[in-house]
Amino acid sequence: MTVQTHASVAGGRAHAPVVQAHSSRTTTKQVAAAVVALLVAIAWPLLSPNTFYINLGIMVALGAIGAVTLNLIIRTGHISLAHGAFMGVAAYTSVLLQVRLGWSFPLALIAGCLASGLLALLIGPIILRLTGKYFVLVTFLLGEVVRLVFIEWQSVTGGANGIDQIPPGLPFFRSPVAFYYFCLAASVLCIAIVWRILCSDIGRQIDAIREADRIAESSGVPVIRIKVLMFVIACALVGVQGALQAQMIHAIEPAAFNMDVSLGMVVMNVLGGMYYLIGPLLGTLFMVALPELLRGYVELQQIIFGIILIVVMAVLPGGVVGIWQLGRSLVSRKFRGDQA
Repeated sequence: MTVQTHASVAGGRAHAPVVQAHSSRTTTKQVAAAVVALLVAIAWPLLSPNTFYINLGIMVALGAIGAVTLNLIIRTGHISLAHGAFMGVAAYTSVLLQVRLGWSFPLALIAGCLASGLLALLIGPIILRLTGKYFVLVTFLLGEVVRLVFIEWQSVTGGANGIDQIPPGLPFFRSPVAFYYFCLAASVLCIAIVWRILCSDIGRQIDAIREADRIAESSGVPVIRIKVLMFVIACALVGVQGALQAQMIHAIEPAAFNMDVSLGMVVMNVLGGMYYLIGPLLGTLFMVALPELLRGYVELQQIIFGIILIVVMAVLPGGVVGIWQLGRSLVSRKFRGDQA
C-alpha cells in the first residue's frame, strides 16, 4: 500500500510537468488564434470596403458583446431571458441623458452601464437564489416588465415608437469605418474583461458553482456573492452594446430589447458552445452574419437558416466549437491506428 502510494505520488510529480507543458501549449495556441482573429477584424474594412460589409462587421462586434457577457451568467449555471432588457435599460438611459440633458456620449454610456448594473444589483440577490426553469421564467417575466415600462412610460421613452433621430455621440461616428473600429475596440475590451475573469481564481470558482453549487458552498466558495457579482458585471457590460446600437441605428424602440433578443443571445451560446469563451463568438458569427449573407434568397432565407441550425445542433451537441474537438479526435485516432 505504501509502495503504491509512493509510486502514485512519484507518478503525479512526474506527470505534473507534462500537464503544465500541455496547458502552456494550449494557452499559446489560444493566444495565437485570438491574435489572428483580431488582425482579421482590424483588416476587415480594408478587405471589404463596401458599406454593407462594414455594417455587418459592426453588427457582429456588437452582437459579440451581448453573447459573451451572457456567457458569464451561463457559466454560473443560469440562463437569463432578461439580458436584452438590461441592454435596453442602458440604451434608454444613455440616449435620454445624451438627447434630453445634453450629456457627452462617453459619460452617457458609462451612466447607462451603471444603471443597468445597478438594476442587476437590486434584483440579483433575490432571483439568483432560484435555479433551472424557475430562474428562466422569472427573467422572462422581468424582461416583459421592462419592455412594458418602455412602452407605457411615453413621456420619457416615447412609447412604442421609441426615440429617433439620435445625433452621433462623437463626431467620428459619422464615418462607418471609424464607428466600426470604435465598436471593435469596445467589443475587444468587454471580451478581455470576461476572459480575464474566467481565467482567474473566480473563474474556477464559477465552474465549481456550475457543477455543484452546494459542494462549492460547503468548500467555502461564496456562491450567491459570486453569482451576483457576475450577474452585475454581465448586465453592466451588455449596456455597451445597447448604447452603441442606438448610435448605429440612430433610434431606439422597445422591440429592439424584447425577449427575442435575449433568446437570440442564448441561441448564440448554445450554438457556439456554452462552456468555451470562443463558443458565443462563433455563435454570433453564425447568427448575425449568416442571415445577412442570405438576404439574396429572401424566400428561402428562414428555411436555409433553420436547416443549418438544426443540423449543427443535432450533429454537434457541444456547439460549433465541437468541430475542432471532433477533428482533433479523428486525427488522433488515425495517428494511433497508423502507429499500431
